Amino acid sequence: MTTANKLTIARMIVIPIIIAVYYLPIPGATYWTAALFILASITDLIDGKLARARNEVTTFGKFMDPIADKLLVSALLVLLTGSGQIHPVITFVIIAREFIVSGIRLLAVSGDSSNVIAASWLGKIKTTVQIIAIIAILINDFPFSYLGIPVGQIAIWAAAFFTVWSGADYFIKNWKLIGASK
Repeated sequence: MTTANKLTIARMIVIPIIIAVYYLPIPGATYWTAALFILASITDLIDGKLARARNEVTTFGKFMDPIADKLLVSALLVLLTGSGQIHPVITFVIIAREFIVSGIRLLAVSGDSSNVIAASWLGKIKTTVQIIAIIAILINDFPFSYLGIPVGQIAIWAAAFFTVWSGADYFIKNWKLIGASK
């Protein structure tokens, strides 16, 4: 197993730890949660660069890396929705898009395991904006909160926008694949 794939798996393993830290009855628990979330998110950058630099891009990595990202982001969205910090419609839209995209990816590999669909640049922007939004919400918009700027809320709505846009783009680009599965 490649180092990049190990980082992908580690990102999934750390999710329950992040959730546990969020609920710890300690001062600054959300800041600790943000720190762990940032570290986990950084592994996404590292694993992709490692895989490409070492020419170790694998089918496992192309398939599991986006799933690890979806699990990490979804876990935090659910936590923040449960605490009333993210509107439930946003969480639903983001998670629904991820199910749809995962379904399309499964269709792509159902007949040919080499037909894995890699993440698009628009999907990467979506993920980046989601991560920024989650971090801003976890740290209570610091330092922008002193200026009264709700960066987290602005970013989460921007994330919802990019989620819909990238989902539509993904659907349109893979329409033949979806239509061929009749």
